Amino acid sequence: MVIRLAGQTEAEADEMWSFVQRKKNQRWLWHAIDHHSGKVLAYVFGHRQDEAFLKLKALLEPFGITKYYTDYWGAYTRHLDPDKHEPGKRNTQKIERKHLTFRARIKRLARKTICFSKSIQMHDIVIGLFVNRYEFGLQI
Repeated sequence: MVIRLAGQTEAEADEMWSFVQRKKNQRWLWHAIDHHSGKVLAYVFGHRQDEAFLKLKALLEPFGITKYYTDYWGAYTRHLDPDKHEPGKRNTQKIERKHLTFRARIKRLARKTICFSKSIQMHDIVIGLFVNRYEFGLQI
């Protein structure tokens, strides 16, 4: 899902862990936010592998992002131009704070919880509906 913002140039990207049925069945929410406003730009679900990040990167292309702020996860360093990529913790504070908000509001994203999804489809729908409603402002 992508919502276009005028004049977007810098983004923070990160991945967030959750699971389906049991902790062995990991599911990752990959998302990017505007570095200045903190608005979610795009998100995808998948594994913690390069393919999921490449899907997110493709969704971010229409924004014309000139600078990516990420952690040191290998997928970022392998697939982002070093001139446009600044890894580190200094500029990823907003997206890490967004993780805390998501974990507080969506119990399926909490690290220690008794609330979990029984199917990948329901997992993605519940989290996707939340992001679409509260981050993109779409009426669902």
